[in-house]
Amino acid sequence: MTIPAKPRGMTPEDLTRIRFVSEPRISPDGGRVAFVVTTLSKERDEYLSNIWLVDIDGSEPRPFTTGTKRDNSPRWSPDGSVLAFVSERDGHDKPQLFVVPSHGREARRVTELANGVKAPVWSPDGTRLAFVSRVNTGEPEEEGKSKPPRFITSLKYKSNDEGFIYNRRSHVFVVALDGNEPVQVTHGDFDDAHPAWSLDGSLIAFVSARHEDRDYDNARDVFVVSPKGGEPRRVTGTAGPASHPAFSPDGLTIAYLGHRYLTELGRNERLYIVPTEGGDPACLTEHLDRSVDAFAERSGPLWTPDGQKLLFAVMDRGAVGVFSVETVGRGVPTPLLSGERQILEMSLSAGGDLLAFTATDPTSPPEVFLCDSDGTEERRLTDLNGGWKAEATLSQPERITFERDGRQMDCWVMKPFGFQEGRRYPTLLSIHGGPHTQYGYPFFDEFQVYAGAGYAVVFTNPRGSEGYGEDFRRAVIGDWGGGDYEDVMAGLDAALKHCDFIDPDRLGVMGGSYGGFMTSWVVGHTNRFKAACSERAVNNAHSLFGTSDIGHFFQEAEYGALPWDNMEWYVERSPLTYAKNIHTPLLIIHSEDDRRCPIEQGEQLFVALKKLRREVLFVRFPEETHELSRSGKPRHRIQRLHIILDWFARYLRPGD
Repeated sequence: MTIPAKPRGMTPEDLTRIRFVSEPRISPDGGRVAFVVTTLSKERDEYLSNIWLVDIDGSEPRPFTTGTKRDNSPRWSPDGSVLAFVSERDGHDKPQLFVVPSHGREARRVTELANGVKAPVWSPDGTRLAFVSRVNTGEPEEEGKSKPPRFITSLKYKSNDEGFIYNRRSHVFVVALDGNEPVQVTHGDFDDAHPAWSLDGSLIAFVSARHEDRDYDNARDVFVVSPKGGEPRRVTGTAGPASHPAFSPDGLTIAYLGHRYLTELGRNERLYIVPTEGGDPACLTEHLDRSVDAFAERSGPLWTPDGQKLLFAVMDRGAVGVFSVETVGRGVPTPLLSGERQILEMSLSAGGDLLAFTATDPTSPPEVFLCDSDGTEERRLTDLNGGWKAEATLSQPERITFERDGRQMDCWVMKPFGFQEGRRYPTLLSIHGGPHTQYGYPFFDEFQVYAGAGYAVVFTNPRGSEGYGEDFRRAVIGDWGGGDYEDVMAGLDAALKHCDFIDPDRLGVMGGSYGGFMTSWVVGHTNRFKAACSERAVNNAHSLFGTSDIGHFFQEAEYGALPWDNMEWYVERSPLTYAKNIHTPLLIIHSEDDRRCPIEQGEQLFVALKKLRREVLFVRFPEETHELSRSGKPRHRIQRLHIILDWFARYLRPGD
């Protein structure tokens, strides 16, 4: 007789048990879906990923590639006979482009570029692939010699994800499958991204900032260029940031995402179409007061084969759904797929009748789904985490709606593992980053780990969050630590009023990035929390301005002024200013290679609190960036969760 496993909550080590599913690509004939499965290896301290296939008839998913590193970005050739993908196999430090017959056999490498390959896309005739790679423009460094000085002339000279980029610009390449070397199509001191082919193969669209003021604003344009190279032609009018161009089937129109504000943040991302020859863009989502999502930066809007409609994702009050809009007659956007979940990525069959997508909800990591192109006949194709979910008990959040300052807002409460009526539980309030992001309906491993350790979890979307309209998003501009702080506290109060199992005497608060700012701000303005954890935070707005990779434009847009024009605001809205008021035990976590919120932000608050003889612990993670909690080394991610749990256990006593 089989003895059933005892129920348990999620633990940090469960990160290595989850299969993270992404990049669903339906074959041109609609018969199969290729997708990526990624796992975390604690032993190797690496991410391992392979491409899998699943037939739409409901048969078992199966691995297609078996590399021991990372295979991703599967792309079907137009006739479905070949699958291209990007991989770190064959001993390459940087991912290269490979092709393999879709029925299997050995993969063939088609690039060997020093800075690797990303964003591959097939030419319509299936003979070539376009992709993006960085090109070294500086003097090569000689091994064993001291590194040369860096001559910096631009503001945008570094990136949190990639380090120094001033001498490594991203450009579009084309490689033929006949064995010839890749051809660099775009050139110059510019960064190019998101290549897309016209249906006749005569043009490649891409986005780039090539205007004179590109160092001082946030604009990018759509360009087109011959796949043989030459001078690119600008299609849009440098009105704001453009991304993810997609040619209409007849090649006469390009759809793209963006907005028409050069230097502003918090604006709704919208869907536009513009003639390929250039002209005035037309907004197709002007009356939809929500942001259009770019599907995790991997794909943009999808044209139906007849060119009559576009499909796109929309963020709405914690959810992400799929909408469609008519391109002729400028119809009203209508929802195709919705619900209390987030749809992450999708692809359309060549005939336009089937839609493959990945979706996640609070108790389910992403899986692959299929539906008809009108959103009907939805069915799940994979259940790769079913076995693990049967073993670990996951908490379903309850949504609570409340009102403050004339605005309707949401918060969610998760019960702890082993919940019993009549007991009160320690509770963690989590504040999201951004500020222009949203909490809501994805599977969030951190929250499940906290619930699994015996905590109730409260999270909310204060002003500034996505999914509530542009006015709501921009209500935080120039007011960090003002109305947003009051919103977060009101969300916690709503949860306390609604949930008698929350122990008001055992509250913790935590957050990262902007959420780290809010956490540091909260404990400088109230003593209602017994412990706090501030991660990768903004603690000193003034010093962040010149040290962050994006601070020079992000802070001007978010704060409404440059430091020398309103230094009082920068000081007034810096948590460091209120260090003397912090009596809450504080855990500060920061990554040493964080270029978004450099580690000096954590160092300054730590030193201030030590000088004040307050209870503080500073944990520094070497060789990690701002993305530690999302894509850091597996061991570091697991260690981080244990550190957080140990810290809060000291003061909140889960299990009492």
